Amino acid sequence: KRAIEDLEVVKFSLFLVWSLLNVGEIRCRSTSFNRRALNAESPRVLNVSSPKALNVLSAKPLCFTSSRVYHRLGWVSRLFPVLILIGALISFIILLHGGYIYVLPSLSQAFYGHGVLKFNDSSNVCDIFDGSWVIDDDYPFYNASDCPFAEQGFNCLGNGRKDTDYLKWKWKPKNCDIPRFNVHNVLEMLRDKRIVFVGDSMSRTQWESLICLLMTGVEDKKSVYEVNGNKITKRIRFLGVRFTSFNFTIEFFRSVFLVQHGWMPRHAPKRVRSTLKLDKLDDVSNEWINADVLIFNTGQWWVPGKLFET
Repeated sequence: KRAIEDLEVVKFSLFLVWSLLNVGEIRCRSTSFNRRALNAESPRVLNVSSPKALNVLSAKPLCFTSSRVYHRLGWVSRLFPVLILIGALISFIILLHGGYIYVLPSLSQAFYGHGVLKFNDSSNVCDIFDGSWVIDDDYPFYNASDCPFAEQGFNCLGNGRKDTDYLKWKWKPKNCDIPRFNVHNVLEMLRDKRIVFVGDSMSRTQWESLICLLMTGVEDKKSVYEVNGNKITKRIRFLGVRFTSFNFTIEFFRSVFLVQHGWMPRHAPKRVRSTLKLDKLDDVSNEWINADVLIFNTGQWWVPGKLFET
């Protein structure tokens, strides 16, 4: 907002300068016009004492701007669009600077509370994709056996696995530290919102994990429920869980390609099993409208094995 106000100030200042520099030229044109109008009148005896006669007989024009100033004024007038462009560029740089200072820290605080990324070197560059998996003894943040929304087939401990070391891995970027997940801050951030996951079984398990994470911060577990009373299963294309205490929902829509999927067309070669309409979104895409947060996942389906062999 401050950058936009600065842009308006710059534009107004440049316009004011242009107006002041051109006022002399306007006055000269007006005087010249008056003189021509006077000369066009029918010949008659003029009273030398009259102001009109003085204007005609005066050897010095009423315009006080010399030809050199005229040249300067024309030169400045031609440069005015350039000055506007320079002012807009400066304001754009100010806007980017303000966004870097004020917006980026807010994004990091959204999911991680009041903490921000901590850099481990002087480069101030954090590539979250450049890192490795490390052991963190504080993990895991929830027990899948205690979460009613964790799908039974993905609950390794519930299915008899004895070791727990695999639950302690976390991702560690190379040059920075990601603040720890703060469940209470995230619950408040999601208040009155609608979060939608769209994709395949990977999206569904991410959806389940987020719900189980958030439930650790809810006192009344019964206030969290599936909106249609369905059990978590891959056979249902839509699932939605509502957090009543915070008035938000986390939903999942199964759409592995994100676009419309059709069956084999007539007279198609035998090797063609189905079709994809790349210019049309999935039929359920209308249900994604008005989502506050929309999370897609489809990458692994666009490989030859998934496209031509399934």
